[in-house]
Amino acid sequence: MAATTITGTNVDIRLWTRPDTVEDQAMRQLQNIAALPWTFKHVAVMPDVHYGKGATVGSVIAMRDAVSPAAVGVDIGCGMSAVRTSLAANDLPAGLGKLRSKLEAVVPVGFGAHKGTAFTDRDAADWDVFWKAFENLTPVVKANSAKALQQMGTLGGGNHFIEICLDTSKRVWVMLHSGSRGIGNLLAQHHIEVARGLAHNAELPDRDLAVFLAGTPQMAAYRHDLYWAQEYARRNRAVMLRLICDVLRAEFEFIEFDEPISVHHNYVAEEVHFGEEVLVTRKGAIRAGRGDLGIIPGSMGTGSYVVRGLGNPDSFESASHGAGRRMSRTKARKRFTRQDLADQTRGVECRKDTGVVDEIPAAYKDIDQVLRDQDDLVEIVAKLKQVICIKG
Repeated sequence: MAATTITGTNVDIRLWTRPDTVEDQAMRQLQNIAALPWTFKHVAVMPDVHYGKGATVGSVIAMRDAVSPAAVGVDIGCGMSAVRTSLAANDLPAGLGKLRSKLEAVVPVGFGAHKGTAFTDRDAADWDVFWKAFENLTPVVKANSAKALQQMGTLGGGNHFIEICLDTSKRVWVMLHSGSRGIGNLLAQHHIEVARGLAHNAELPDRDLAVFLAGTPQMAAYRHDLYWAQEYARRNRAVMLRLICDVLRAEFEFIEFDEPISVHHNYVAEEVHFGEEVLVTRKGAIRAGRGDLGIIPGSMGTGSYVVRGLGNPDSFESASHGAGRRMSRTKARKRFTRQDLADQTRGVECRKDTGVVDEIPAAYKDIDQVLRDQDDLVEIVAKLKQVICIKG
C-alpha cells in the first residue's frame, strides 16, 4: 500500500498502515519524534507499529549528527535468524515432544544460562578479539563479564522464541528470535540515563527521546558500546542456531542446511539516504534494501514470512519486524485463559500454560494484513508455519 502522510512539527510522519489503527499513545510518540530538530526527512512507520518506551516500536528514524538510545531500545541488536534444511515434513516424527525437549536441553531459556561457555571454534575464528573488547565497554558493566559469557547462546524470555517450521513446499526450517541478553540491556539503560542528563535534552517533549550529539565523548562512548552489543546479539543467535542444528544432525543423519539468514531489528546503522549520510535507527524494523533477505515473524500460532527487500527509499529501505502487538501483555493476561492459548496454538508443539498467555496469537496483529500493508517494501520469498515453538 502507499504510505499515508501526517504533518509533523519538524518533519512529516509516513505510515504504512491506516492512521486509525495506531493507538493514541503511539501517535503522540511519533509526533514527539517528528518534532526533534535532528530528525531527517520524515519518520517512517511500519505496519506493526505500537507504543514503546521512548520511541515507538515499528519506527524508522534517520538523524543528522545525533542518535537517541531509547529509539534503539534496551534489547540492542535483537533480531531474527533462520535456515532452511533439507528435511521434508514427512521426515519429522509423528510426535514432536521429544524433539522439543532435546532442543530445550541445549539452549537455556528465560533467565537460564550455560554453566560455562557454549562458544566453540566452529562459531568464529575471531572470538578472542571480540571478547577482549569487553574490557573497553563502559565500566558499569565490568562485573557482568562472566554472566555475559554464560548467556552467549541463550534465548531469554518475553517474545523471544525458537521454532521448527514448515514452508508451503513442506520443507523444514529453523527460526529463532533473540538479542543481546542482559549485557545489552545494561548498556542501553546506562546510556539512556546519561543522555537524559545532558543539557541539550532539557526541553524535549519526552526526555526518553534524549539524544547524543556527534563529536561529543558521550556519543563516542555510546556508539562503541552499541556496536559491540549489536555484534554480541548476532553471535548469540549464531551460537543458538549451531546448537539447534547439532541436535538435528544427531537426529537426522543426512540433514543439510542452506546459508542462514540473520537480521537485526533493534539497531543503528550508518547509511546514505536522499543523498545524505545519516544515522538510521530501526526499532522494530528490518533493513529492506533491494535484494536484502529478511524475516518477519507472526505470533506463536500463526506463522512467519521470509521476505526480500524492494529498496523503497521512502521507508529508508526498511520493513516491519513482525506482526506487532495489538494489546499489552497485561491486557492479554486479563482477557485470555490457558484454554484460549491451547485453542489458538492447536497443532503446535509448545507451552500451553498461563506463563505464556501474554504471547497468545490474539494479542498480535494479523500477520497477513501486515504483509499486505507493506507490499511496496518487500516481496514474499517463503511463508512458514511453526510445528514446534519454544518460549522463554
